Amino acid sequence: MRNVEKPPLSPYLVLLIGILAVSMSSIFIRFAQREASSLVIAAYRLALATLLILPVAFTRYRHELRQLRGRDLLWMGLSGIFLAFHFVTWITSLEYTTVASSVVLVSLSPAFVAIAAPVFLREAITSRVILGIFIALAGSAVVGFSDACSWPPLRCTLEGDGRLPIVGNLLALIGAIMVAGYFMIGRQVRSRFSLPVYISLVYGSAALVCLLIVAGSGLPILGYPPQTYFWMSLIAIFPQFIGHSSFNWALRYLPAAVVTVTTLGEPIGSTILAYVILREAPPWIKILGGGLILTGIAIVSQEKAGRTKA
Repeated sequence: MRNVEKPPLSPYLVLLIGILAVSMSSIFIRFAQREASSLVIAAYRLALATLLILPVAFTRYRHELRQLRGRDLLWMGLSGIFLAFHFVTWITSLEYTTVASSVVLVSLSPAFVAIAAPVFLREAITSRVILGIFIALAGSAVVGFSDACSWPPLRCTLEGDGRLPIVGNLLALIGAIMVAGYFMIGRQVRSRFSLPVYISLVYGSAALVCLLIVAGSGLPILGYPPQTYFWMSLIAIFPQFIGHSSFNWALRYLPAAVVTVTTLGEPIGSTILAYVILREAPPWIKILGGGLILTGIAIVSQEKAGRTKA
């Protein structure tokens, strides 16, 4: 049945705001990395996000929290572990590779979900999804080696621009796999709980994992300049709350396929902001690879959204 409820704002305007908010994430992270380790930034992002949502969960959904079972807590804890390692690997990737490479490669998560769905979610994979995965993976190979290889002739090196781009690209790919695991668990668990309860427990467990990693690494959790705390606060507020909340709000008024495909604007927005603010201009080969990735993900997302609607 079609939702005829009139939205108070244009859903497309809200989606645009959400895309702009999440596109800022990699830029804010780059500024925070001037003083803080990537592990610390990941811990602060999740810890601050948890502190922001916990009051809502405990004041308005206390009855739901009392009904949680041990099995639910285990699944949410596992989801939090995947989310923690997603942020640890993806944020660290920005130390080694460009914003364009990192955000495009980490956007491969829908393709990894489609690959794992037949095994873990018992969802059949169609020829259209296989085509989309093949195109996206081909694009990831182009992006992954574009920073370290030149043509003609074919010459590759691990170092480039004073960084290790292949390492950064690999970390971004691992981040995509981690967030794919997070999404797959959420698909099974999220529908049984309200959004504040689910994300407060998942974010909280992810924050705990990151804090343990920081403690085990011997990194300081306090003592940073005020501007570093400022950037880490913006990371928690804009990409996490404004961005993701905008997408969830728009799902009430728009088909899931529209919202899913629209979120592919994040890599484009991040690349544009990186060019304007950080002066990182992607070469043509990276633009080609990114275009292949976004095309493949769009095919996978449209197919899976269409099957879900059916």
